[in-house]
Amino acid sequence: MITSVLVANRGEIARRVFRTARDLGVSTVAVHSTADASAPYVGEADAAVHLPGTAPGDTYLRGELVIEAALKAGADAVHPGYGFLSENAGFAAAVMDAGLTWIGPPVEAILSMGSKIEAKKLMDAAGVPVLRQLAAGDVTDADLPVLVKASAGGGGRGMRVVERLADLQAEIASAEAEALSAFGDGTVFCEPYLATGRHIEVQVLADQHGTVWAVGERECSIQRRHQKVVEEAPSPLVERLPWMREQLFEAARKAAQAIGYVGAGTVEFLADEKGGFYFLEMNTRLQVEHPVTESTTGLDLVALQFAVASGEALPAEPPAAVGHSIEVRLYAEDPGNDWQPQTGTLHRFELPGSSFGPGGPREGTPWIRVDSGVVSGSEVSPYYDAMLAKVIVWGATRAQAAARLAAELERAEIHGVRTNRELLVWILRHPAFLAGDTDTAFFEQHGIGEPADAAAERLAAVAAALADAASRRERTAVQRRVPSGWRNLPSQAQRKSYRVGETQYDVDYWVTRDGVVVEGGPTVVDAAPERVVLEVDGVRRALTVAAYPGLVCVGSVALVPVERFPDPSQQLAEGALVAPMPGSVVRVGVAVGDRVTRGQGLVWLEAMKMEHTISAPADGVVTELAVAAGQQVEVGVVLAVVQVEEDA
Repeated sequence: MITSVLVANRGEIARRVFRTARDLGVSTVAVHSTADASAPYVGEADAAVHLPGTAPGDTYLRGELVIEAALKAGADAVHPGYGFLSENAGFAAAVMDAGLTWIGPPVEAILSMGSKIEAKKLMDAAGVPVLRQLAAGDVTDADLPVLVKASAGGGGRGMRVVERLADLQAEIASAEAEALSAFGDGTVFCEPYLATGRHIEVQVLADQHGTVWAVGERECSIQRRHQKVVEEAPSPLVERLPWMREQLFEAARKAAQAIGYVGAGTVEFLADEKGGFYFLEMNTRLQVEHPVTESTTGLDLVALQFAVASGEALPAEPPAAVGHSIEVRLYAEDPGNDWQPQTGTLHRFELPGSSFGPGGPREGTPWIRVDSGVVSGSEVSPYYDAMLAKVIVWGATRAQAAARLAAELERAEIHGVRTNRELLVWILRHPAFLAGDTDTAFFEQHGIGEPADAAAERLAAVAAALADAASRRERTAVQRRVPSGWRNLPSQAQRKSYRVGETQYDVDYWVTRDGVVVEGGPTVVDAAPERVVLEVDGVRRALTVAAYPGLVCVGSVALVPVERFPDPSQQLAEGALVAPMPGSVVRVGVAVGDRVTRGQGLVWLEAMKMEHTISAPADGVVTELAVAAGQQVEVGVVLAVVQVEEDA
């Protein structure tokens, strides 16, 4: 019987497992890096053990340190969560060798699926449909496009789409380097690339007595950089082709039985619009998107993992799925800037709904759940994944779930770092999404959202300026009697300026006997430090304002105050390329004196599990190179300087 569990993970998944452990009466142990010392999951655990360092390779990927922590804290079981060591057969074996219960599949099953190359051979032998594998030397123009894919690991790391034969070797080398860095195994392979496929997966659960469940399918086709953004159950494609469901379930059960699987796992397939499907991989762990299956079935998959690990038997059949559930991954990133991850203080993080609540209503009104690794005041660091939270809604219909989820995201208060919130709302309301047309090329076909609403941003800047003026009046006793800017006779306007991205908004206003007047409108109805009411064309709008150092948030618009007298020493040299986020320099592709062309990669940074290319802004010559491979850099640090050619 499990009495105390150590979760060999961090953030949202650690909090999720702790939630179920508490329900089961099991005590909890957290491990944390130096960077995670103040993270919410650490404070929620009954005991916590520090793993010195910040990089995953020094902390969460050190299996011997994790096992030592479990023994020191008196845990008798280890739950791996997902990512890190969750699919590491050596770690699973070491956990059991230490006398601890491993809440995961058998070591042999993990080994079988650990290499995608060997896994496909095994699945082919078991009668599961697979895509043909291509040797790099055998790829011809007729095979293009192809996908170069890491044999180990997942999460989009070590994957490259190749459309020109001339690019193949360079992309293979790049994928091998990334896979080696991420998984310690640089083996890659090639397979045909289906640009418009559907990513469909089946949740399986198997006990130690031979029962294997196929617990519904999920569709996870909307992806960026081969990483999932929106997941839902059931699949819109399978709902349209209902005969496909039993074929998928049968293939998933065959896959699990072929490797003697025990525990929770996911069999992933790539499908076409006609219902044909091919085995991609099997994740021998709990998936990030497991909540949509819990929402539609009422199951607690983590509780079932505990039960199976304890030797309990599953019922003969899983419960039937009811209704529809959609999950979105809320990332700290800028979709319009090559999905660049963001770091900093999350000043406010307020979303409605229950937290980590497994299950869901089987009838009645829509229901919302938030699985988050952060809270208001959390620091978003560059060391780990950029996901802040998963927001999940259940509804009687798909349309109901999508509408509720979009509305709740829109109302959420997320201040401090840029997120993909607006993109998620746009997806959930897009006609193609609502029609169920959600293949893996969704962003290539439809873009990444509507352009910025300049009118809304301008209104937000007005509200920010007026709230600031109201705040200053309240802070100064004299100004409470004589408002700042008030004159007996008309004088020049007061001005406040704000930036939203690259756009600057200047707000000119006067304080008169009749109240505040904004040049060019709108009409000011009321202005307080945290709430401003404005009227535009006869329509009143109340805007909430939250001010932080160097940032003002008005609704979902984030504004940066523009300094009236900027420090000249902070100005960058022309042609300077700066680090857009903190990270590690993994490669430098040029030297001082090299001639470069617009768009050419110069420096490669790794941050938040993603690799980012810093490219030349124009044709020119590299006159300065300030970094080297392996160096850690902070945001805003100059990496290189490119002197632009005059004719460019």
